[in-house]
Amino acid sequence: MIVLLVWLHMLAAVAWIGGTIFLSVVLVPVLRGEAFASQRSLLFRTTARRFRAVVWSAIAVLLLTGPLLLHQRGIPIADPSAWPAVLAAKLGLVAALLLLTLTHDLIVGPRVGRILRLPAESRSKLEQALVLWAPWLARFSLVLALAILFAAVALVRW
Repeated sequence: MIVLLVWLHMLAAVAWIGGTIFLSVVLVPVLRGEAFASQRSLLFRTTARRFRAVVWSAIAVLLLTGPLLLHQRGIPIADPSAWPAVLAAKLGLVAALLLLTLTHDLIVGPRVGRILRLPAESRSKLEQALVLWAPWLARFSLVLALAILFAAVALVRW
């Protein structure tokens, strides 16, 4: 049972982090090429929507398996004072990433999508700034995810 839980937990993490790396390092740079100029927005939106289902499925698996794995290791889930420091750090990073992901998926992403449908010259300064900074939100999410992965490795070694 423990092996299955670890496998599911790792599979969910790999799907989320690997997909995020793929989007950031492969898809976005390819779509910036001239060959995709006319379809760039459609391709990215379609891919991102599909990936969103993967992300939220992965989150569900991680939130279900994580507490079970802690319980299996004898770490009291309901008593944060008994947690190792690396677990507290990891869960803090997880909370920040979940908040960032919710903000991106429910607020920033839809708003940027609406802004991009406007002619560039009719966008306000705030809208232009949001379009400019939205990719940095995704990049920061990737950095948080990698930090969580590092904390997970450290926790396993604890």
